[in-house]
Amino acid sequence: MQTQVGIVGAGPAGLMLSHLLHLNGIDSVVIDTRTREDIEGTIRAGVLEQSTVDLMTETGVGERVKRIGQVHEGIEIRYNGRGHRIDFTELTGRAVTLYPQHEVLKDLIARRVEDGGDLRFGVTDVRVEGLTTDKPVISFSHEGRTETLECAFVAGCDGSRSTTRTLIPAGEVRQDLFRQYPFAWFGILVEAPPSSDELIYANHENGFALISTRTPTVQRLYLQVDPDDEVDDWPDDRIWEELHTRVSGEDVTIEEGRIFSKSVLPFRSYVCEPMQHGRLFLAGDAAHTVPPTGAKGMNLAIADVYVLAKAFARCFERGDTQLLDSYTDTALRRVWRAQHFSWWMTSMLHRMPESSGFDRKRQLAELDVITSSAAGRRLLAENYVGLPLEL
Repeated sequence: MQTQVGIVGAGPAGLMLSHLLHLNGIDSVVIDTRTREDIEGTIRAGVLEQSTVDLMTETGVGERVKRIGQVHEGIEIRYNGRGHRIDFTELTGRAVTLYPQHEVLKDLIARRVEDGGDLRFGVTDVRVEGLTTDKPVISFSHEGRTETLECAFVAGCDGSRSTTRTLIPAGEVRQDLFRQYPFAWFGILVEAPPSSDELIYANHENGFALISTRTPTVQRLYLQVDPDDEVDDWPDDRIWEELHTRVSGEDVTIEEGRIFSKSVLPFRSYVCEPMQHGRLFLAGDAAHTVPPTGAKGMNLAIADVYVLAKAFARCFERGDTQLLDSYTDTALRRVWRAQHFSWWMTSMLHRMPESSGFDRKRQLAELDVITSSAAGRRLLAENYVGLPLEL
């Protein structure tokens, strides 16, 4: 087989890249070790920046997100038992949309199938070779046959456990910039009505809590916990007691219900530099991960491939590789801004294990500055709703 761009990974980055390439008349083949059912059935959160929703709409995959996505025009920052609303629309003229990641993947897969895209799910034995030649090769097994795919370029979009990333020589070329946070999130899914119309980010001396929603009858709630905690350490009674302690007050009450899912989410930041090597270009979680506090993960993946698709189009149309050559520098400007915002939100809202009384008072003062100042609220709002694509 031959194609112009071989894409390893059918997550948000890989599927959106294939879609954008198709709109530019560029062929691609997408492969993934997971089945289509696994990809579409793995439930993940999704807070979409305004630019992500706009791109989906403009490129013909935005019908469902516009119809069933929940537009949120603000969030609540809660501390000292009181809520402080950050009004995105008033401050920026923009908003965010709650729309789970697996729904985005369903939309992209359906469109690629409708457009005759070549998607190979459930592949095994993936190997990528010849990245420093002008004709790299991806080999894999699919439906009992060994396939060989010759490409002009390879896009590594295979997630945080990426194997394509390891093809960039470590130390000699690749820097792995990593931060492990000293806590985790304990997440639950619960059958209950919403406790709030908008997301609540709560700072409490016991630790952080987040109140978010999936549907009118299913809610997603998080608690900051010790990174060594396990699901069995948190029976239902303990979960509800902590959520009420950290969030409830005169102006808000947590709605309880049947908890049907529990999980512990580690907190990490990671950036791979550079995001390219030879004919390989990384995008999405294969190149970087962020803490979920800033809601940037999937949006960064979409921003990466927006830049990468334009670079591929320029190369194939004009033979001009300038945008490809500068891909890492262009993408990393946004990546590091998102890393800073995610770190800032995390450090401002979570209780650090080593925090002293001084640190606690300083943190509350910072929250006071941000929520009481129009400039502070605008800074948070501008970064949360998302910067323009390619910035």
